[in-house]
Amino acid sequence: MRTDQILTRLERVFARLDREPERPAHLQTPQMSRHRVVLLGSTLAFYLAIVVAVLTTSWLVRLDWQIMFFRPYEQWPQLHAFLDYLVVLGQRGPTAVMVAAWLGWRSWRQHTLRPLITLGVALLLLNITVGSVKLGLGRLGPHYATEIGSAELFAGGDIFPSGHTANAVVTWGILAYLASTGVTRRVLSVVSAVVSLSVGATTVYLGTHWVSDVLLGWSAGLLILLALPWFEPLIARTEAYVFDVRELLRRRAETGRMPAPVVSVLTPLLSAGGKWQLRPATEVALGGATGGAEEPVPQPVRDTVAATTASAVTLHSPTTRTAVHPAGRPHVIRSERTPVTPVGSRRPAHTERAATRGAAARPVAGG
Repeated sequence: MRTDQILTRLERVFARLDREPERPAHLQTPQMSRHRVVLLGSTLAFYLAIVVAVLTTSWLVRLDWQIMFFRPYEQWPQLHAFLDYLVVLGQRGPTAVMVAAWLGWRSWRQHTLRPLITLGVALLLLNITVGSVKLGLGRLGPHYATEIGSAELFAGGDIFPSGHTANAVVTWGILAYLASTGVTRRVLSVVSAVVSLSVGATTVYLGTHWVSDVLLGWSAGLLILLALPWFEPLIARTEAYVFDVRELLRRRAETGRMPAPVVSVLTPLLSAGGKWQLRPATEVALGGATGGAEEPVPQPVRDTVAATTASAVTLHSPTTRTAVHPAGRPHVIRSERTPVTPVGSRRPAHTERAATRGAAARPVAGG
């Protein structure tokens, strides 16, 4: 790819990033309504009920053991290969990458960082809440159970609540939370619910989680989605801070306080054909000397380099030397494509040939 094509693409990228954030008119930020508060309280009560039921070794723990002895993966072995791939939709790494790519594209189109920041806040809340309960209760999974009928708590495990289930609820539910219209939000809510329910049931089928683990994972993920409107002011302040930092860096670039590594990266892009030459800073800013055969440099790059080079110090080739000119003589700028070899013979003149200079010239071909 040619240098001018690279510079043109860079110019387009920076031109789009320099635009102010634009929020679509139909994009509505979810609010903490009364309906959401009631749903949040109901989910929290269900969450606490599951924890108490497991701590007291109630009927829920007996149900866990009954399903474990039933061994669904042996009852329907033909589903095992498909469900091994389906459970990936609940793993943190692959799902976060896929959803972040989609939200990154939305941020690019809408000129706002809110989708990506919201995803980051949700995943951070997920790690803190689910991770702390996992480590605090220390429950062992069905494959590592030691005592029949026991809740297997405080034994060094980390499966209660189910991380796959909670991650599926949060990661896919964030798409519905950030939907632009009401119809899209309802459709994505149904899709995320189906995915999260499927992932939770798959973990029970594979025998990696108890039923109570999945129930607590569903409620834990739903609690995070319902509580996200409380973090909207923090998300807005974070977005404003990021744009303020970007504006500060842009002002530093315009006033000539660009860091030296940035200048060292931009300078080779300004040279035509990858060659460096000795040129004053004003010539670099203007795109080359008058009358030279230099390739044109885009205006934003010329302005940036002209601002960052406060003195006339430029890069030069090892074979080029700086000439010192008297103050009274004009300085002629030579283009890099101008031949530097002097015209004529380099043989020194001899005094004995001076007398024959006026004689007739010898023919080119004698005879």
